[in-house]
Amino acid sequence: MKESTFINLGATNHGKGIREENDYYATEPIAGHLLLEVEPELNNIWECACGEGHLARVFDEAGKLGKATDLVNRGYGTQEDFLINTNPYHYGDIITNPPYTHAQEFVENALARVDEGRKVCMFLKVLFLESKARRKLFDKQPPKTIYVSSSRINCAKFGNFEKYTTKAIAYAWYVWEKGYKGNTIVKWIN
Repeated sequence: MKESTFINLGATNHGKGIREENDYYATEPIAGHLLLEVEPELNNIWECACGEGHLARVFDEAGKLGKATDLVNRGYGTQEDFLINTNPYHYGDIITNPPYTHAQEFVENALARVDEGRKVCMFLKVLFLESKARRKLFDKQPPKTIYVSSSRINCAKFGNFEKYTTKAIAYAWYVWEKGYKGNTIVKWIN
């Protein structure tokens, strides 16, 4: 792949510009619709890195959103740091596209906050499957299902989908069900 493709994304070390300070790369709303199609039982959703509400609005329109928060006030939801929030539990499901630099922390924190049987769904790069540190996470708490997006879905820096149009990164919904101990099932969406 050409370096110019990565530069246009603004989402890797190849970029000539400065990365967004809080790793804000908004998700196309289609990702939320696709997740609800394959996981219709999701409910009382906490979208904990909601940005401008691209995913949270989808969950709200479906009548499934419990609350939406973000580290930075971007005009949607309430301002709250998910990684240091003092409320230990959420009686529902936790779903987000976490800042990639803190993705594993978001997964572990979310799993610690939900009840047995509840779901944690994270929209992450397929490459999230790599690394020794994450292997330990997957061995201890395997995702129940990984839904790989066959057609690329865009994550745009600053939520600017008009400027960042290149869909060069493969993403998937990683779905954990707290307490699940079986093998991870890989499926495809769109």
